Amino acid sequence: MVEYHPKIKELPIWERPRERLKEEGPSSLSNSELLAILLRIGTASENALTLATRVLTRFGGLVGLSKASFGELCSEAGMGEAKTAQLKAALELGRRLVSTQSEERTVIRSPQDVANLLMAEMGFLDQEQLKVVLLNTKNQVITISEVYKGNVSTSLIRASEVFREAVRENCPAIIVVHNHPSGDPAPSAEDIQITEQLIEAGKTLNIEVLDHIIIGQQRYVSLKERGEGFK
Repeated sequence: MVEYHPKIKELPIWERPRERLKEEGPSSLSNSELLAILLRIGTASENALTLATRVLTRFGGLVGLSKASFGELCSEAGMGEAKTAQLKAALELGRRLVSTQSEERTVIRSPQDVANLLMAEMGFLDQEQLKVVLLNTKNQVITISEVYKGNVSTSLIRASEVFREAVRENCPAIIVVHNHPSGDPAPSAEDIQITEQLIEAGKTLNIEVLDHIIIGQQRYVSLKERGEGFK
């Protein structure tokens, strides 16, 4: 026997997500309610709120939805290309908003500042990336360059590529940042070795490596703070 779920418009007005958002603001709504507003309609057997709850549970919450591929979401019952496109667009807008707010904070005073700048962009990547934050004499961000994508290892990293933009921009200091797709930012022995090599190369070029920060899922590690790779 198929369980019947009333349509959203059949719910009491104080239980309808769109009306609640209008009256109480978006912060008062649950993730399921916000997602239901995006999806708009459900299926023949479930309303949009039930569909949203099921999809969130199936993929492990918002983090899981952000990591799921377009095809994976489309294949979920009740989704399809239109709803998947709406969901992916909303998630990307949220990511860009966080990144934009972070980029306004251009002075780097601590590892947390760097994490604020790049966590939204790098925290949930499926493959490794290495970026270099270029700083001026006031520790203001000049630019952020992507150096490696796919594999960050001592056998592949060349100091000339890491420092190329810094030399071109005549930067006195850089901060190296890379992510761990596993979500765990704990540094490996290879991460520490890379740090030591880049610090030595920077001394030759008169460019200081201020830190090497590893980003995981909503967490980060500063090798400088831990004293690993820095003497």
